[in-house]
Amino acid sequence: MVSTESVLTFAAMSLLVIVIPGPSVLFVVGRALAHGRRTALATVLGNVIGCYALVIAVAWGLGALVESSVALFMGVKLAGAAYLVYLGVQAFRHRREMRVANMEAPAGERRGDLRSILDGILVGVTNPKGIVFFAAVLPQFVDHSVGHVPVQMMVLGLVPITIGLVTDTLWGLGASAARSWFARSDRRLSMVGGAGGLAMIGLGVTVAATGRAD
Repeated sequence: MVSTESVLTFAAMSLLVIVIPGPSVLFVVGRALAHGRRTALATVLGNVIGCYALVIAVAWGLGALVESSVALFMGVKLAGAAYLVYLGVQAFRHRREMRVANMEAPAGERRGDLRSILDGILVGVTNPKGIVFFAAVLPQFVDHSVGHVPVQMMVLGLVPITIGLVTDTLWGLGASAARSWFARSDRRLSMVGGAGGLAMIGLGVTVAATGRAD
């Protein structure tokens, strides 16, 4: 249904957009620094689910509505930005609770995986970069002559989702490895937890301050 040429071209364009760190990448890195590898990977999973929800929304017309409405677009963007700031403030406030001993704590004592996935979903589905990309770029690669347009979009949408899953996972693993080095000292671990929190706060402010001006 979707031609190989369309898939490859869309994949190349998706890669160019994804390799430029945006809200999703910076959020994953911030979570890796603040909470470690397990939370970072759970966040990546949630984020790709949230991003694919955008694909589904675009495929069935909702994404175009969000992108075309300034008020609705701003509402979605500001909601995501506010949540990023909230998570950053929480991470910064609890930075002194991070201890080397806690790195070896049982999985049940870490931040819940389900909560981390839900956090990732919310950030993914309110990502302005994702909304604009899927609403403005994805429809251009659909062949209307063969019909089943929503299905074509959902199939094509798997391409950037897969690329994002791989690249975000690598970012998360890299950041968590750096965190492990800092974990040799309680003080350094506290500092990196605070840095992760500040990174998320800065990201939230950046998301709120940039984007559409119309």
